Amino acid sequence: MVRRIVFAVPGELTIPTGGYAYDRRIIMGLRELGWRVQLLDLGNGFPRPSAEARAAAGARLAALPTGQPIVIDGLAFGALPEVATQLRASHDLIALVHHPLALESGLSPGDADTLRVSERRALASVRRVIVTSASTARLIVSDYGVPVDRVVIVRPGNDRVVQARGSVDGQISLLAVGAVVPRKGYDVLLAALAPLLDLPWRLTIAGDRTRDAGAAARLDADIVRFNLADRVLVAGAVRAERLTELYSSADLFVLASRFEAYGMAFAEAIAHGLPVVGTTAGAIPETVPTNAGLLVPADDVAALTVALRRLIEDSTERHRLAAAARAAAAGLPTWRHSAELFSRAIEVAT
Repeated sequence: MVRRIVFAVPGELTIPTGGYAYDRRIIMGLRELGWRVQLLDLGNGFPRPSAEARAAAGARLAALPTGQPIVIDGLAFGALPEVATQLRASHDLIALVHHPLALESGLSPGDADTLRVSERRALASVRRVIVTSASTARLIVSDYGVPVDRVVIVRPGNDRVVQARGSVDGQISLLAVGAVVPRKGYDVLLAALAPLLDLPWRLTIAGDRTRDAGAAARLDADIVRFNLADRVLVAGAVRAERLTELYSSADLFVLASRFEAYGMAFAEAIAHGLPVVGTTAGAIPETVPTNAGLLVPADDVAALTVALRRLIEDSTERHRLAAAARAAAAGLPTWRHSAELFSRAIEVAT
């Protein structure tokens, strides 16, 4: 019997974020496992769409054949509670929650509350919720009222990659990967690096600059304010080949995230055998082994400075953490394994 599924996402699947990368690889993996996957574009503007965009998305979903199982990316699903209520009787709904909408940094308390209520209402209509970490699973159960037996964890997969060779010019190469949005904490990272101009380091930031104009402007202003123009390269969104080169030539992965529901860039760093400096926010402690990195509280500039100084100055410590990262890389799930878990989650829900 042919297995069919609709995979609904807001906007183009090529958008350069971890969530869309996850969707792309899972869809590819499902197809390799024999699923016929129909990709459905729900339009733009999510998670706060206009009334017109919300209506258009609802119409596209309602037009699907009765009984058709639908996986809906959480960036859109959490903003469509009325649509979910209408579809629950006629379709098997599966929500893919990368990141609870209300936990995005920079939201006003009112906006966060609105998104939390909306997503909670939408999730009440699903047969399964697929999340990417145990941390997010706990949030979905405790804060969103989803029964624990409806929640399935499918961690992102990883490709087997060549281990990082590091820099060769005497400058410690720091790499940060992630869209330029408030949640990634680039303001904290630059403030933490500002007191370290006595040390030999440079930072490359690889991530989409178009997602949040205010965050991009703040990043540019902080580079000037902290006199880091000759130390920090903002590369923007880069192709996969270029990103692989950046990981390969790095000595240390750094990111001051205020929350991560998994942290695919952290896992990629581990896969490349890089030591990590990050935060304890969200699922990062689950993603980064304790002996492969230094994690500090989110928004703690002083603690981040101490951790960065320690690893920039101490090559022995960097090499020790890198060895632990290389050992941990062998235990990371493959994309094939993740697709198989995703496939089973769909089958149970339909």
